[in-house]
Parts: sequence; structure tokens; C-alpha cells
Amino acid sequence: MQRRDFINVIASAGAAAAWPFDTRAQQSKEMRRVGALMAAAESDNVRRGYMLAFQDGLRKLGWTEGHNIQIDPRWAVDAESMQRLAKDLVARKPDLILSHSTPTTAALLQETRTIPIVFALVSDPVGSRFVTSFPRPGSNATGFTNIEPTMSGKWLELLKEVAPRVTRVALLFNPTTAPYTEQFFLTPFKAAAGSFAMQAISTPVHSAPELESVVAAWAREPNGGLVAMTDIFLIAHRSEMTSLAARYRLPAVYPYQIFTEIGGLLSYGNDTEDNFRRAATYADRILKGAKPSELPVQAPVKFELVINLKTAKALGLNVPLQLQQRADRVIE
Repeated sequence: MQRRDFINVIASAGAAAAWPFDTRAQQSKEMRRVGALMAAAESDNVRRGYMLAFQDGLRKLGWTEGHNIQIDPRWAVDAESMQRLAKDLVARKPDLILSHSTPTTAALLQETRTIPIVFALVSDPVGSRFVTSFPRPGSNATGFTNIEPTMSGKWLELLKEVAPRVTRVALLFNPTTAPYTEQFFLTPFKAAAGSFAMQAISTPVHSAPELESVVAAWAREPNGGLVAMTDIFLIAHRSEMTSLAARYRLPAVYPYQIFTEIGGLLSYGNDTEDNFRRAATYADRILKGAKPSELPVQAPVKFELVINLKTAKALGLNVPLQLQQRADRVIE
């Protein structure tokens, strides 16, 4: 082989080897990367449903995974793993991060004040210092809330309607995973309880073993009821929560239907999957150039009332027909 021919062969081989690299480089510019931090085990089907709702929302807006977007979800079961995974996600420098809850958003904002964050289920973003205000967040985070203080009145109204004998009500929450409860929710909760001639107290629960002792202590006095806060701790321990309420014969109101589906008496709250679908609309706008600081935080718009008649019967309660007719779903 002549020297000139040899050089041409080497050059051609080098060009062929470089071509896939150039193609990948071009594709990487078109591919947008989205991280997600979820406060649950990956095996939690409910939370996986949230991610599917988010992915479906993006798909309807023209984002196809593997084609023009890559989604990298991480699943955190405690505060330590939450912080570790937040650090890892931020280090990968995605174009945007979806945040599940208040604790995941706090963990992410400790790691970045530049990467856009869209939160889906946060109760008090202003009090938690995630944003400056609802209309003008003023930071790299924005998104959707899952509760309003006025909901306390609705929960107590429903509890009184389904269990008229209740005169004492405890608000259950974990201060670590629902730190917003006392400063954001407790005052309107107690005010609403007074209008229904109920005595209301806050009942912090710090661990799963403590849950039973707290519920058992509350059940020692008559005419007691429970209200469960929108708290990822209580959601993670929803089986224990609903079982304890049944065992100690305490009427309880829950924030989501995932409690009533497994034996909870009654639930009233926003459609959480709807929040994740709406989060996809913000992700779409940000990936197309919008700034999180200029996208207003939005309140929930879709609510669900679910009643478990089987549980009501076990507690000796007669659910008024009018209440059943107002329900979005009745479990018999």
C-alpha cells in the first residue's frame, strides 16, 4: 500500500469513528434532562402513579422520553437519603428538577439556587421560604400547593356530619415532615373547631412506634376524633394509621383517598395526580424558556370527597344520605 493511500484509509477510519460522537453531541443538545426527587420508596405504587401522571402530562405536550427528554427519578425514604439524592441530582446539572413535597423541595434548595425546580405538593411555600409570594415566586422554584388553611373547616364539618358525637379532635402530624403545620395550619384549625363546639389540639408524632401510643392515649377519653394532616410521614404509614383508628374506634378524616381505599372512614382533599399533571405544564414552559421566578404558585383546583361505608358501619355510624350523594366516590 502506498503511503498516501495508507494516510487516506486512516483519515477515513478516523472520520467514521468521529461521526457517532458528533451525532451524539448533536442529540445531547436536543435532549432535555429532567430530574425528579420523590419522597417514597420506588415500590410505592401511589407515588409511581404521580410520576406516571407527570410523564403523561409531558407526553401530551410533545415531550417523548428517549427522544427529546430524559427523566431521571430518585426515590428517598428518609431525610438522610433525601439530602444525599438531592445533592446527586444537582451535581448532574439537569435542565429542571421535579420535586414531590415540602421536604424534597427543602433538600433541593439547599443544594441549588439556579437549577429550576417545580414542586407538585407543597403546603406552605411562602412560610417554608421556597418563594417570596404566590404571584411572584422570585426564586428558582415554583409549583403547586396541595392545601389551603380553610380546608380545616371543611374537614371538621365533614367529621361532625358523619360523627355528630365527636367533641374532641386531634390534628396528627410529624413536625419533621410537616413543619408548616403549626405556623400555617394550627390557628385556623382551632378557630374552625370552636365554631363546631369542638376542643382541638395538635398532636405531634415523631416516629412510627409513637403513632400507636398517641392514638391510644387520645382514645382513652370519650367522643374523640382525628384529623390527619397532609404529611408524607402519615402517608407512608397510612396502613398503620387507618388500622389504629379502627382498633380504637376513632372517627377520622384524612386528606387523600389513598387512606379511605384501605379502610379510612372519610377523606377530602385535592387530586394529587392532577397536581403532577399540572406540574408538567410548568416543566414544559420552563424548558421552553420561561423563568420559575415569574410563574405564579398555583393552589389546588380539583378536590375529591370519598367515604368508606364499610368502615362507617364498623364504627356504628350512619352516614347521611345527603353526604353520600355529595361524595365523588362511596366505598361499600
